[in-house]
Amino acid sequence: MTTPTFSEDLQRVGDVPVTDAATAAASVNDDATLLVSGFGSVGDPKAVPLEIAKAAEAGERDPELTVVSGGSVGDPIDTALIQADAVARRYPYQARSAARTAVDDRSVAFADRGIAGLSDEVRFGRLVDPDIAVVEAVAVGHDWLVPSTSLGQTPGYVAAADELVVEVNAAQPVALGQFHDVYLTDAPPNRDPIPLSAPGDRIGDPFVRFDSEKLRAVVQTNEPDDPYKFREPTAADRAIADNVVQFLRTEADRDPVVADAPTLQFGVGSLGNALMGALADTELLNGDGPPLRYFGEVIQDGLLDILDTGRLAAASATSLALSADGQERLFAEPERYADRIVLRPSAVSNAPALIDRTGVVAINTAVAVDIYGHVNSTHLNATHVLNGVGGSVDFLRNAHCSIVATPATAADGDVSTVVPMVSHVDHTEHDIDVVVTEHGVADLRGCSPVERAERILRIADPAFRPDLRRYLDHARTSGGHVPHDLDRAFDWQR
Repeated sequence: MTTPTFSEDLQRVGDVPVTDAATAAASVNDDATLLVSGFGSVGDPKAVPLEIAKAAEAGERDPELTVVSGGSVGDPIDTALIQADAVARRYPYQARSAARTAVDDRSVAFADRGIAGLSDEVRFGRLVDPDIAVVEAVAVGHDWLVPSTSLGQTPGYVAAADELVVEVNAAQPVALGQFHDVYLTDAPPNRDPIPLSAPGDRIGDPFVRFDSEKLRAVVQTNEPDDPYKFREPTAADRAIADNVVQFLRTEADRDPVVADAPTLQFGVGSLGNALMGALADTELLNGDGPPLRYFGEVIQDGLLDILDTGRLAAASATSLALSADGQERLFAEPERYADRIVLRPSAVSNAPALIDRTGVVAINTAVAVDIYGHVNSTHLNATHVLNGVGGSVDFLRNAHCSIVATPATAADGDVSTVVPMVSHVDHTEHDIDVVVTEHGVADLRGCSPVERAERILRIADPAFRPDLRRYLDHARTSGGHVPHDLDRAFDWQR
């Protein structure tokens, strides 16, 4: 294999077969298992999926693709392909209304998967038999590519696929290679521990390497990502952030792991972004203690705010899941952040051993939390999927401290997010240490089920506390370790 030297002057397209998107799309069989790059709605291929969708819409072909992404992707895959009825099966996550509708009406078979082990599931044939990978890059040679705004599962998918198509996107700066740290684990049972000791360490190189015989086509594009659109923080968001900060301050006083090397992870989305941004304005970052570290999945706009304070030593993730403004900010001065932002494959960014090793305090959101600490992250009314469990299952289960942060109500205050029993369980009571709402902090560690319920009731919205109290008091009359009135549990929510 060649060993290119990375620089901002790196040639975008080397001596490789270049073709147009329509020709490359024609090489994807109608029944193919298609592996695509993308994580955090960025870094996904754009031109080839759109050409497949156009051909399907025109009746020129009848695809029934199995599409496996690294995480959430943009409109070309989860809107255009879905609306063209070109997708039969989808893994592991979706975040667009068209895909959500198709999943809920079961016209697309969807299986929600965690992130940490997904690369292995694909590489070793436990989930799908992959045919072709279509990935986005900022530069490519005959046996290497530099990923764009996300890394995700790309190294594993490129290794697993029989064939490879690379979209080289001129809308993304070649300087993105400064952030990537590509490390592909060996196959079990000969897998060595991942040699990473701290979030800012680098153990790989900027390139994804591949067998040159796999490369079928390179397509040149110039299409920006369709990135996140974060809402403005609400009063509830700010109150939740204040409560999280107060909890972290208390933890630093009593927990030497948090005091000596505070390492945070935030879930993707507007609340996670708001919590990141809120930290930049707090005294937690202005003291004399050690600087914060970040070990998670996504770099969002709020994390750039913390980086700009100078109090964030390193940020390790797998995706630059930024808004359009955030991308413009990063792309304008990539060297400003390159020594502190590291993008890794998801098999590394979400590795349980590394989450444990770095002492992560994981902060993720929820659809609902029940009075005993079970968490629903993915479904409305037990039946309709929102996005997917994503990496929250990796971080909440393996973190040094697991926090679920959620507003106490939804639907403009008409619905309580604290319920007697969640109608869908993504995270059990065993994986949740702390629940935070705008009304306070419920530290559940060491509590019995009824003790957990008493603490969670205190942080429910005041309008719903009396009903929750009546439910708990009535359930306790029936006895049992975890008191419930099963006839009333879901009627209460209706």
